[in-house]
Amino acid sequence: MTLDKSLKLRIAAAIGVASLAAGAGGYFLAEQTSAAPSGAAAKDGRKILYWYDPMVPTEHYDNPDTLSSMGMKTIPKYADEDGNSAPGVKIDPRVMQNLGIRTATAQMGTLRSSIDVTGTIDFNQRDVAVIQARSGGFVQRTYGRAPSDLVRRGAPIADLLVPEWGGAQAEYLALRRAGNQSLAAAARERLKLLGMPEGLIARVDRTGSEQNVVTISTPVSGVIQTLDVRSGMTLAAGQTLAQVNGLGTVWLNAAVPEAQAGQIRVGETAAADVASYPGERFTGRVIAVLPTAAEASRTLTVRIELANRGGRLKPGMFATVHLGQSGEPHLLVPSEAVIRTGKRDIVMLATGNGRFQPAEVKLGREGGGQTEILDGLAAGEKVVASGQFLVDSEASLSNLQVRPLDASRPAPADSAKKAQDASADHSATGKIEAIKPNAITISHEPVPALQWPAMTMTFALAKPELARGFKTGDRITFHFRKQGRSQTVTSIARAGGGQ
Repeated sequence: MTLDKSLKLRIAAAIGVASLAAGAGGYFLAEQTSAAPSGAAAKDGRKILYWYDPMVPTEHYDNPDTLSSMGMKTIPKYADEDGNSAPGVKIDPRVMQNLGIRTATAQMGTLRSSIDVTGTIDFNQRDVAVIQARSGGFVQRTYGRAPSDLVRRGAPIADLLVPEWGGAQAEYLALRRAGNQSLAAAARERLKLLGMPEGLIARVDRTGSEQNVVTISTPVSGVIQTLDVRSGMTLAAGQTLAQVNGLGTVWLNAAVPEAQAGQIRVGETAAADVASYPGERFTGRVIAVLPTAAEASRTLTVRIELANRGGRLKPGMFATVHLGQSGEPHLLVPSEAVIRTGKRDIVMLATGNGRFQPAEVKLGREGGGQTEILDGLAAGEKVVASGQFLVDSEASLSNLQVRPLDASRPAPADSAKKAQDASADHSATGKIEAIKPNAITISHEPVPALQWPAMTMTFALAKPELARGFKTGDRITFHFRKQGRSQTVTSIARAGGGQ
């Protein structure tokens, strides 16, 4: 649907005033013609219907010497411009140049982030080790640890004296010296049931003496969150000594306005900029959209998991989070090419030879100056990206019908062919960015058969073993096909040959 008359007049007035103030004079849409009555012929023999100002296309004049209501020079409207040889309205190339009409091609691409919010780094609460006493005893020694200390895996926390173990170990050693193998095996099994670590039992076997002091150590590297052990204290079986939170991965909790939270999908890529590391971007994946909204801010928490190499990301740090990115390619056009009328959205198609036609489109997400087209356009079609309001005014003058959504869909035979092409195997060359058990992220070169530009996207793996032997950074050649809603890799080889 074209813009209503009053809105067009306001747009035209604004453009006209700006041009006059700058002394442009560039809105003379054609060369000046000699005076002639309506229905006369121009010097080139073309029949003139009337004269008009393209800024106010609804006003018609009988001769070229009349100024429009905006004080602009009028131009002729030719009879052959309304011919039915091709759909759309025709505009002289010189007029297009004067108006600065610019076109862009609808093409497949990855939509850049459309949601920028703030977030906070937090511990990964799924990577927590709880250190407990397996048996009752006494704390014989501590190692000077304190909450918030960084520890490596295997770092000692405390030495525990467990009197109960002494009697059980003495019984086991006596049976072993007596040569009673079956009873000795049963006694050894009893040591395990008492909570004695396998390493301590092996030391009893090796030394032949009782070992009733055990060193409790941390099973993971990370930060000591709690530490409830002091030298000389008595411990009960199952009492918690310490809690250690791993730092191999961290959570980034982003506060997303509830009006935009519906665009977020679990599994999609997210990026974060941290003030402590300017110019560096950290990438991860959305692992959860929490089910409750904050009442005060009306935001939902989106949880993102980030790799934390070297422990550089510290819980409590603030970050700028970029969401809404998708590894799947979509049909994109410049956002400025879309005319929003309030009831529907249209673009001005450039059909060739200076002809233009309005077409209705169905819009998706928007980001980075690009808008996703869900329906109404096909890849490769050209749209007007600058000056479309003036072209729309000309289309209104000619009473052109807007191309409906279904008119852009291919014929059944073409649809079947495209579906067959989409399900066929395609190949590309790229670099591995990340590997997961059932997926692989690749920065690949353009895929001409699918009209894909070079981009980074995540593919499903037909079989997990396909990625065996490959690592991040490898250059590869791979084959893939569309299966369901995802692109699935069916084979991988190292670039240049060889598996």
